[in-house]
Amino acid sequence: MKKYRICLFLFLGVSLVCILIAFSVRRSRENSGAWDTPETAIESGAAPETVTEDQMAANKDHVQAVTESREMYYLVAEDGVLLVFLKDRKTICLYTHVPLMDFPLPERTKLREGIWFSSMAEVFNYLESYTS
Repeated sequence: MKKYRICLFLFLGVSLVCILIAFSVRRSRENSGAWDTPETAIESGAAPETVTEDQMAANKDHVQAVTESREMYYLVAEDGVLLVFLKDRKTICLYTHVPLMDFPLPERTKLREGIWFSSMAEVFNYLESYTS
């Protein structure tokens, strides 16, 4: 009987340590933003391209900053995927790679016509609310 108690306490102790480590790792990733690395549109000499944050650091010599001061963003469906345009409706700011079929029918109709947002954060919040 004593051996079973020792095994039980050993099992519970190891389980507790594993849970604490997993919790710690998850919390540190959430704080650093490593779970969802947002894609960022950059403009180089050619057409704009979509890259992740860690790729931006490698290409920072060729990156021109795009200011977000009072910009309006236009989210619209083209060719079955969602694109984010700047205020002029010509400059593509972000290729989302989110298929239109992921949205309910009423939202698809709105997205075909286009939806205006005042900040890129609002665009990301909208997309996250329908894709997660």
